[in-house]
Amino acid sequence: MWALFLKEIRSFLSSLTGFIVITIFLAITGLFLWVIPSESNILDYGYANLDGLFIIGPFVFLFLVPAVTMRTFADERKSGTIELLFTRPLSDFQIIWAKYLAAIALVIFSLLPTIIYYLTVYKMGMPVGNIDTGGFWGSFLGLFLLSAVFVSIGIFASAVTDNPVVSFVLAVILSAFLYLGFEFIYSLELFGNIDLFIKSLGISDHYSSISRGVIDTRDLVYFVSLTGLFIFLTKFSLASRKW
Repeated sequence: MWALFLKEIRSFLSSLTGFIVITIFLAITGLFLWVIPSESNILDYGYANLDGLFIIGPFVFLFLVPAVTMRTFADERKSGTIELLFTRPLSDFQIIWAKYLAAIALVIFSLLPTIIYYLTVYKMGMPVGNIDTGGFWGSFLGLFLLSAVFVSIGIFASAVTDNPVVSFVLAVILSAFLYLGFEFIYSLELFGNIDLFIKSLGISDHYSSISRGVIDTRDLVYFVSLTGLFIFLTKFSLASRKW
C-alpha cells in the first residue's frame, strides 16, 4: 500500500498536476484576499481576519479536487491496467486508501502555505495578534475535512467510469449538491418541522459550524461518516467487476 501511495504522489508531481493545483489554489485565494477589491480583501475591509479564505476555499476546491481525482481509477479502466493493479497483493480497500491518501496529501500541501496568510494578518493586526486564532484553526480544520469529503466523492466518481471528463463532471455535481443543495432545499421552507434536519444533511451547515472555532463531535462524525460512505461506494463499484 505504501508503494502504491508513493507511486500516486509521484504521478501527481511528474504530470505537474500537483504543482498546478497548489498554484491555482494559492493564486485564486491570494487574489481575492489581497488584490481584488471586495469584502474578502483584507486590506480594503480593514479587519484582521481570514474569513474570505474560508468562504472562497470550498468553491475553489469544488473544481480543483475533482481535477485531481478524475484520473485515479478512470485512467486505469481506460488503459486496461486496472486488472493488473488488482493482481497486486493488496485488498480493494488498500488500493482505494492508497489513492485516497495520495490525493489528500496533495490537498494538505496546498493548504499549508495559507498559514503564511495567518502569520501576515497576525502581524498586521492592531495590536499585533488581534486575530481570532480559534476561528482560524477551526476554519482550517473545516476546510481540510470538507476537501477530504470532496476527495472521497472524486475517487468514487472516477471508479464508476473510464472517462476522466465524465468523472470530473460527476464529482463536481455530487460535491456541489452536498455542499449547497441541502441549503437551497432548506431555503424553500417546504418541509416544515424537518427543515432544520434537511439543512443538517448538507456539508455547508457543518462546515459553518466548525468554522466558528468550536470543534463539535457531531460535525466530526458527519465528515468522517460521509467520507466513509463514499469510500464504501467506491469499494462497491470496484467489486462489481467480479460480478
